[in-house]
Amino acid sequence: MSPAARRTRLSIAATSAAIAALVLVGCSSTVTGTPEPSAGVTTSSQPGTDLNTLLIDPSSFPAPYDALVLPQQAISQAAPDLSGIPAGAEVSPAGCKPADQDFGPTGTAMIVGTDNDSRSTISIELTAVDEPLSTRMEQLEQCGEVTATKSGATSTVTSTLTPAPPIDADDTLAVRQTVASGAGGDAVTQSMLTLMAQIDNVRVSATFMSFGSETPDAMTLDELFTAAVQKVKQG
Repeated sequence: MSPAARRTRLSIAATSAAIAALVLVGCSSTVTGTPEPSAGVTTSSQPGTDLNTLLIDPSSFPAPYDALVLPQQAISQAAPDLSGIPAGAEVSPAGCKPADQDFGPTGTAMIVGTDNDSRSTISIELTAVDEPLSTRMEQLEQCGEVTATKSGATSTVTSTLTPAPPIDADDTLAVRQTVASGAGGDAVTQSMLTLMAQIDNVRVSATFMSFGSETPDAMTLDELFTAAVQKVKQG
């Protein structure tokens, strides 16, 4: 196995572990989340809102998904994986890197449900934003194929916009993405289907992620996405 391919595989394995098992890269300890109901209510438009209070409960995830609210220190590792572009990567074409995120509790919150048999996940991510969802849509339209390089490992992210989900929100979009890395026997393909909606300054993203050619669990994804949007709208 070439050094670049080895780094690619290790990077993907580490990121998958951060999402499914909450193992922090670069740390010797394992941080486990606690499936607790969301507490407190606020309006989505209020500055400084702790977005964890707007997450749906882990009990909303049906079997076989085992859901956990990610602790803040794990989100910075898990969130970039949902875009397919690692933090700090060099991106080509220029301008195709997603906007920087605030990984504090008022900037990002995430809950992840894992199907341990298939190694697939459904992630609900809430982010505080200062731009409309149409800005992200335009970026995806212009960046159908993106190359990301970090530590000598290169991956290709392919994005295809699909019909937006019909839900009551300021704006919505849907995108299918694949992240291909390695070559030959070292090739790895990460597949994602993401639904997004924006309510005031809060962006809701629901992503089904798997490795290989597994068919997305679109029905469960849509149900959880709908519940997540309604929870944010209710405040």
